[in-house]
Amino acid sequence: MTILKYATMATLLAGLASPVLAEGDAKKGSKIFNKCKACHAVGEDAKKKVGPPLNGIIGNPAAQYSDFKYSSAMTEAAEGGLIWDNESLTIFLTKPKDLVDGTKMSFAGLRKQSEIDHIIAYLETFN
Repeated sequence: MTILKYATMATLLAGLASPVLAEGDAKKGSKIFNKCKACHAVGEDAKKKVGPPLNGIIGNPAAQYSDFKYSSAMTEAAEGGLIWDNESLTIFLTKPKDLVDGTKMSFAGLRKQSEIDHIIAYLETFN
């Protein structure tokens, strides 16, 4: 995907983004996050694993953890303006390759919108 496509996508997502926090339940999200723990960490002692730590990602640009080697697709998405907000995370957590074709993330995605909302609410607790 070209930078122009990412810029267009980022602009569209920004227009859809709302400042409202996720509607999910962070406590439920902490349990669902168990599906993510093999590759990602959160919290004070979070370190990179197969994927980067996810502290502070909500509302911030993609690919910002300096000690992680992101795929060129994720780096390009970040350069194109990808911000992790409710809308972009919903798309990414549903099917990562739909948002960032070429991402190293091999996770197939979550099927239930409620699970996505809960995970986002949980991640917001680490901002």
